[in-house]
Amino acid sequence: MGALDYFSNFCTVTSTRGKRKPLQTVEIKVKMDCDGCERRVKNAVTNIKGVKTVEVNRKQHRVTVSGFVDPNKVLKRVKSTGKRAEFWPYIPYNLVQHPYISQVYDRRAPSGFVRNVTQAVPVMPNAAEERITYLFSDDNPNACSVM
Repeated sequence: MGALDYFSNFCTVTSTRGKRKPLQTVEIKVKMDCDGCERRVKNAVTNIKGVKTVEVNRKQHRVTVSGFVDPNKVLKRVKSTGKRAEFWPYIPYNLVQHPYISQVYDRRAPSGFVRNVTQAVPVMPNAAEERITYLFSDDNPNACSVM
């Protein structure tokens, strides 16, 4: 290590500002019954620094927040309105391989959604079933000729 490297360590300028949070979308499930509940939740979330858009779907009890925000701060702010809130626990029905396993199917879920749990294995596009059907294809020169 040279003398120039040694002295350059003393002359560097460090930034005191923290890193900027990444742009992300936070979905929260909030029980809302009326226009007042919806307005109260929307106003509480729009005042957070870094929020770009807020979408409220009262029918699905869903609040979608996009921006440079911390998900835990958004959840805490929604809970401060006096409403029960949790992160959105559902995923689309077509992304799950076994949607009727216990703990996955939820009657209270919006239509087209099931609960997101570890037993619900996501569907892989190159599943083993596709490879098996290719074994008996006429296009495959190494195919089995059982027939």
